[in-house]
This record gives sequence, structure tokens and C-alpha cells, in this order.
Amino acid sequence: MLDLKSLISDLKLFSGSKKIVGLDIGSNSIKLAEVISTNKGYVLNQFVQLPLPQGIIAEGVLVDPHALSSKLKELFRQSGLRGRGIATSLSGNSVIVKKVTFAQMEEAELRDLIRDEGGKYLPFDNMDDVNYDFQILGDNEFNPSQMDVIIVAAKKDIVNNYLDALLDAGLNVMIMDVDSFALETMYEVNYKYDNDEIVVIVNIGASITNINVIKGGMSIFTRDFTLGGNSITEALQGHYNITFEEAENNKVECSPDDVELQNCILDFSEPICSEIERSIDYFRSTFGGENIKHVFLSGGSARINGLTATLSQRLNIETEIINPFLEIGYNKKNIDAIELENISPIAAVAIGLGLRRMDDK
Repeated sequence: MLDLKSLISDLKLFSGSKKIVGLDIGSNSIKLAEVISTNKGYVLNQFVQLPLPQGIIAEGVLVDPHALSSKLKELFRQSGLRGRGIATSLSGNSVIVKKVTFAQMEEAELRDLIRDEGGKYLPFDNMDDVNYDFQILGDNEFNPSQMDVIIVAAKKDIVNNYLDALLDAGLNVMIMDVDSFALETMYEVNYKYDNDEIVVIVNIGASITNINVIKGGMSIFTRDFTLGGNSITEALQGHYNITFEEAENNKVECSPDDVELQNCILDFSEPICSEIERSIDYFRSTFGGENIKHVFLSGGSARINGLTATLSQRLNIETEIINPFLEIGYNKKNIDAIELENISPIAAVAIGLGLRRMDDK
């Protein structure tokens, strides 16, 4: 796995550790997932979420570190967890993930090449301001003298801003992942797939949507765009002249019988659907139009009534809400069946991060 040792001393990015919990930091809420390994498989032992006031995080960028630290302390108090080792993740403007094709070379030579010529592949002027790492995927499908590589890069100031807030909350950051890769981990554990099978996971967050195309259990294309469920909520807020909180409730709890509201929500979802469609069309054109078997939706806005059917029709691909609990049980003393159903679409990233406590290869 990728290992961004340059992030900070002793902090491993994309590496494994045994005693950690998953912490998903979103624009509207923070979510904590404790996944334990038993002789019967993985079990979600605890899931806690806490809303975040607007403005603490904007488009994946931390604006108010002190406020986030305060909320993180409250989250862990509610959880009652003693351990403070966490796996968390970045997305949106905080991180760049790019697949690049290079001539065949040794890993050390490739690392030097990316450091010296990173500006050719990444949108950064000075690689000294960036933490980066890469993973060699293997030989290029069309040219065996070349190899495919995924490069991950994050600006140091943005990453350090998050780290300062997490450390101030008394947390031990053992893994810093990427949202798209956390979703990949969750998918690998829960779904069976063939080596040539292609699926797309679309995570519609509050302010960022993550798109991850996976082939044979490995990411081959990712894209984040800064448009999410909040855009729908804000449009409803203005249209009906109601509060943000009322609009948010209407968005996710709209009755199928309220045809006017349902159609309004789907109309306001159009920009997100268009970006998803454009991203998948780009993937198809860039990667030779390979067949996509499924599209899976996650995130709070995945629960919008009619959204899966709309996307399925537009993309001409079977679309459904992802289930992070197909192969993961739950502690019935801490979580009831109704709660499990409610958290299913919003827990995907946190579950993926919670699974990263095991040693990865």
C-alpha cells in the first residue's frame, strides 16, 4: 500500500495498524466507526455521528480547526471509547489522485522522477510544498514496456491544518487515507467481484462528491468535484423560504406521496447528476469504453427518493445504494436494526476507514 512517510514523522498514510477506529470528517457531520474482527468475521461494534455547524469545513478545506477539535472531543466523549488511535481521510481540494503511465523503471527511480518532475503530472508549482506518494498498479494494458501508476498528493499546509486539529483533540493519527480508497476497502470486504469487473462508487457528501471506478477490486480512476447534497438543501431552502435544517429534513425524509416536493428535489439534483454522468462518460472515452457493471451510491444524499432510478436511466447502468453491511455484522447491544438501516448509506467511508486497522499489504 501507499506509505506517505513524508507527511509527518512516524505518520503512515495508507498503511495498516491494529487498534484504530475510523473517523470520517465531513462538511456537515463527523462519524466514528469501530469495526472489530471476530472469529465470525467483521462486526461494527459502535457507530457515533455528530453534526458540524456550517462553516467549519468548506469544500474539504478546514476553516476553523479549533471548532473541529471541540466537536471531535465531544464525539469521543459520546462514544466512550478509551483508545484514541484513528484512521481518517482527505478528499476534494485537500488531495489529488491521478493515474499516470510511465516507462518501466525501479521504484526508487520513479520516486525521484516524480519529485523532480511532479509539476508535469500534478497541479502544483513546487513539489516541496506537497506530500506525495504513489503505487505501481502493474504493466500498462496496451504497452508492456510501460507501467500504470497512481500518484496521490496533498498540500502540506492543508494536511497539517487537519493534523493540528486532530492532535489538539487528543487523537493519535495512525492512518490518513483518501475517501475514495476508504470506499474501495469497504467494497472489497462486502462484495464479490471478478478480476475484470468494473463498478463505480459515487459518494455524495455534503459539499463534495467522490467518484471511484474500481476494476477487479482496484481503483483505476477517481474524481472529486465540489458539489454535493448541500446544494440541494440550499436550493430547497430558497425555494420554500425555510431554514437550512428544515430543508435538510425535507430532502432526506420526503414522502413518495409528496410528488411536488419530490420532483423539486430531483430537479435540484440535476447539476450533481450531470457531473456524475460527465465523469463516467469521460472514463468511458478515456479507458476505451469498457463495460461498467454497477454504480453504487453512498453518502447522505444517496437516500433521496428517486435518485437511484434517475441515475440508472441516465447512465444506462444498474444503480443502487451501497450496503457496507453485506459481510459485516453489528453489535445488537449498541446498534439496533432500524439505526443500521438509517446509517447504511452515510457510514460507508467510516466503515472503510475502520477496516484499515488490520495490517495491509
